[in-house]
Amino acid sequence: MDAGRTFDTIAIIFNPNSTGDAPSLAKKLHDDLTSSLPRTTIRLQPTEHAGHAVDLAREAADAGNALIVSVSGDGGYNEVVNGVMSSFSSDAVCAVLAAGNANDHSRVIGQKPLADAIVEAQVRRIDLLRISMALPDAEPVYAHSYIGFGLTPVVAINLEKGSKGAIKELFSVVRTFSKFKPFEIRQSDDRRRKFDSLVFANISQMAKYATLSEADDQPTDGKFEVITFRHMPKWRIILTAVRAMSKGLGDQPSYAKYDFATLKPMPYQIDGEVKSVDAQTDITIESVRRALSILG
Repeated sequence: MDAGRTFDTIAIIFNPNSTGDAPSLAKKLHDDLTSSLPRTTIRLQPTEHAGHAVDLAREAADAGNALIVSVSGDGGYNEVVNGVMSSFSSDAVCAVLAAGNANDHSRVIGQKPLADAIVEAQVRRIDLLRISMALPDAEPVYAHSYIGFGLTPVVAINLEKGSKGAIKELFSVVRTFSKFKPFEIRQSDDRRRKFDSLVFANISQMAKYATLSEADDQPTDGKFEVITFRHMPKWRIILTAVRAMSKGLGDQPSYAKYDFATLKPMPYQIDGEVKSVDAQTDITIESVRRALSILG
């Protein structure tokens, strides 16, 4: 842990069109830090389009000795993390101020109010997940919290299509679940296996309420947990989900690296954002130990 780190620049990245309170939270953080750190250049940097946070974070990191703050949910923070990881900087630090529907990373990793943490500047390092695909020109992508295949991204897609609100979200999940079909992959032993869900977790909780594992809340061991739901009757999936939300799923196997191949096109979810992968794609997920410097 770095004691009392000072920064030349603090970039506060946020979506000005957020349906939440990101703009007001970003402005308040800017004002608080301007008062507390008068010698530091503090910039509000609104995004202009999807993926813009990656570019803004990369540019801020490349400028040197910078703290890059994402005022967002898990998806927005994912963009900032990937921007920093694609930069030439070795000293950039990241932080997130929760301002989204899903704030799993902030809730699990955060140790104190962000403004206080920035002033104290106690920098620490955490592991990241990295997903690589054996495709021409495919660049690896990083995740701060989790990568999920199967039921997780399918539910997320249908929530995005539907309306917001707890009751409507519940009906959307139930409707999606009733139509859900398992997926099949080829694992590293060359055997095909069928799953309902496959989650690679860098933190112990996700989806606001579910406890996936007994892993430490500060991922620094160079490993991640793999939570598998082998194909089973739907009533058993429901019971497992209830267990995850009540007392947790208990100990899960941990890996430093996990290889498999898709057999059909399929969606996946990375830190709350849904992406897709083609059929017959070799995928490697690995832990990058202590890859990211953070505050908070």
